[in-house]
Amino acid sequence: MMEAQSDKRYLKLNDIECYKIAFHLSNYVWDVVINWEWFAKKTVGSQYVNAVDSISANIAEGFGRHFKKDKVNFYRYSRGSLKESYDWTQKSKVRELLAPEEYDHIFTELEKLPLSLNHLIRYTNEKLKI
Repeated sequence: MMEAQSDKRYLKLNDIECYKIAFHLSNYVWDVVINWEWFAKKTVGSQYVNAVDSISANIAEGFGRHFKKDKVNFYRYSRGSLKESYDWTQKSKVRELLAPEEYDHIFTELEKLPLSLNHLIRYTNEKLKI
């Protein structure tokens, strides 16, 4: 007799929409900033890349935590990094470091994240017991 296989499927990091968006965005920003001249890269670029990288990194760290409260805290840190990323995007635009199409792409992707992050926080709060 064959054993019935479980239909239970566990959530994986790459199943989380805001993680996927943030991860791809961080690589896009890296590809843009890496081509800036030295001064722009050193002053604005390094902080910009760190801020955008922190969005997906905090989601990943929260995902790896055991307790709901820890998970949600890291997802909230990710929201802070998102706000910082908006700031660096605006500064990069004003200082003419971003081409209009680069700015449009980055801003469009950033705009997808607040709702998606809020959904992740709500889902975690509602579905996890501990």
